[in-house]
Amino acid sequence: MYPCLWFDGQAKAAAAFYCGIFPNSGMLSHNPMVTVWELCGQKFMGLDGGPMFTPNPSVSFFVTCETTDELDDIWDKLSQDAQIMMPKGKYDWSEYYGFLQDKFGISWQIFQGKYSDVNQKIVPCFLFTDNSFGKANEAVQFYTTVFSNAKIDNISFYDEKEMPQKHIVKHAQFVLEGNVYMAMDGAGAHHFSFNEAISFVISCDTQEQIDYYWNTFTKDGGAESDCGWCKDKFGVSWQIVPSILEKLMSQPEKRDRVVQAFMQMKKFDIEKLINA
Repeated sequence: MYPCLWFDGQAKAAAAFYCGIFPNSGMLSHNPMVTVWELCGQKFMGLDGGPMFTPNPSVSFFVTCETTDELDDIWDKLSQDAQIMMPKGKYDWSEYYGFLQDKFGISWQIFQGKYSDVNQKIVPCFLFTDNSFGKANEAVQFYTTVFSNAKIDNISFYDEKEMPQKHIVKHAQFVLEGNVYMAMDGAGAHHFSFNEAISFVISCDTQEQIDYYWNTFTKDGGAESDCGWCKDKFGVSWQIVPSILEKLMSQPEKRDRVVQAFMQMKKFDIEKLINA
């Protein structure tokens, strides 16, 4: 499972930019539509899908730095032509922290703390705003039941003096299939919410797995889309894809037929792809 970032022709440039900032990083593959890379050993995919969707801070990436110098270095590089959401400095929750949206539209929260508190360098963070406000706790509970290898590390709530509503999440940290995620409720007026610009890819070995995730995410207010894309009831986008797809797409004599087949699908059908 890994994040997919939507770009308008800039996926390769973005991948090169990020790989030049974070250690233990590098490009894995590239074609005219998809670029795959690793940052700090974590997999990311960039999709050149055009201008249809634009990233926003509803999903950001939380980076833990153990020293001031490390935070300054990452911040200075990411902040080139960026929009500063919260300037780096001291806040109630951190001695040193900053929040920005980089020149490609991807949002980052840079935090000085202990790596051992997170055990993952870069963590996707969901911000529940507007119609989704107040649903962070429900979402964390939901996601940790969908995946078999899952747990909640911690959830902290606003107290009554800070927030009159109950169970409004100040910060949550949870693990899905070995990957750490965070979630927060975003109070106040926001001009953004979850969209397809940042989705999460689940690679499935069997049709049974595809059916399970697809049916689980699309029920009770979720929605189906094309080519293996769907949304859950909170508006978060997922790509439920067969692990064999990459192999099929690497076969020149088969690739065009496979593309033609999956362009007609909503939920992926492994047998039809193999027989294309």
